[in-house]
Amino acid sequence: MDEVRSTNNVVYRCTYHVVWCPKYRRPVIAGEVDTRLKKVIREVCAERDAPILELETMPDHVHLLVTCDPQFGIHRLVKQIKGRSSRLLRAEFPSLRSRLPTLWTNSYFVATIGGATSEVVKRYVENQRNA
Repeated sequence: MDEVRSTNNVVYRCTYHVVWCPKYRRPVIAGEVDTRLKKVIREVCAERDAPILELETMPDHVHLLVTCDPQFGIHRLVKQIKGRSSRLLRAEFPSLRSRLPTLWTNSYFVATIGGATSEVVKRYVENQRNA
């Protein structure tokens, strides 16, 4: 999945490891919330032609390994994922509204995986649940 991709005017291979947390790092990502969150993330990434290499959730954070068009920007992709998932999840699960003023923190971690192969980072993300 580490293939070179292209648009009309850009050829790229930009894969990012992104991590973000719920507000106050509350452990709210579980059960139906977890299932729905993954679905929303997949929908947004599909709409933006941003292939997901790996996606794993923990009760208090999300790991996403994704390829993103550099002209669109990883910051815009993360903003859309966090914005849509917050709006939909808080509407569908009232307990999230009562426990948190907003679903996500304003911040997130992002790193390119240029220094490591995607397989190494993919195994790392896959093994988060077992750590």
